[in-house]
Amino acid sequence: MFGSLQFKIATEVWELEQIHQLNYRTFVEEIPQHHTNPSHRLVDKFHHENTYVICLERSHVVGMIAVRDRRPFSLDAKLENLDALLPAGRTLCEIRLLAVDKKHRNGWVFWGLGKLLTEYCLQKGYDFALISGTPRQQKLYKHLGFMPFGPLVGTAEAPFQPMYLSFESFQRRARMFRRALGRDTVSSELKELIEADDVQVHGADDRSIL
Repeated sequence: MFGSLQFKIATEVWELEQIHQLNYRTFVEEIPQHHTNPSHRLVDKFHHENTYVICLERSHVVGMIAVRDRRPFSLDAKLENLDALLPAGRTLCEIRLLAVDKKHRNGWVFWGLGKLLTEYCLQKGYDFALISGTPRQQKLYKHLGFMPFGPLVGTAEAPFQPMYLSFESFQRRARMFRRALGRDTVSSELKELIEADDVQVHGADDRSIL
C-alpha cells in the first residue's frame, strides 16, 4: 500500500471489467491503436492468457500492465522470424498494455506496477522480456534497461519500437525500485537481486545499505 494506492494481481470480475475500460481509454481514445466502439470497452485479444498487475485507488483501477509467456506473442505477428532476432535458451515473456489514468501519472503508480511486475516475473523464472514501446517514451525504457531491436511496427498513427530487457541488464538497474519506493517495500526475490548487484558493484563487504 502507498497511501490510498494498492497494487495487486487482478482476480475479481469488477477489476477485469475496469481493465477493459482503462484499456479503451488508453489504446483507443489516447493512442489510436484500435477503432472506437459504443461500449467503450477494449478486451485484449490475449485477455484469457494475460496476467494483469493493477493499481487500485479504493475500488478504481487507475493503472495496469499485462504479462504473458505463451507463444505466439503479439510481436510474432509484427516481426518476421522473431526468434532470429533474439538469443536462444531464454525464458521469454511479453509485457504489454501499460496504462495509467491521466490523473495518476505522477510516478508512484508506474513504480508500484513495475515493482510488482518484477516480483511476479522473478517468481515465474522469466529472464528475457519483450515490449512494444512507444517512441515518445524511449528515454524511459532505455533508463530501465530495455534495448531496441528490429524496425518500428504498428501504424503511422500508433508506431511502436520492439525492445527487450535481459535479466542481466535489469539486475544492474533493480536498485531503482529501492530508491523510488523504499528498501522495506521490496520482496525477498527483488531484494536478493539488488543485493547480488551491490556485491558486484561495491564488493562483498559493502552490503549494509539494504
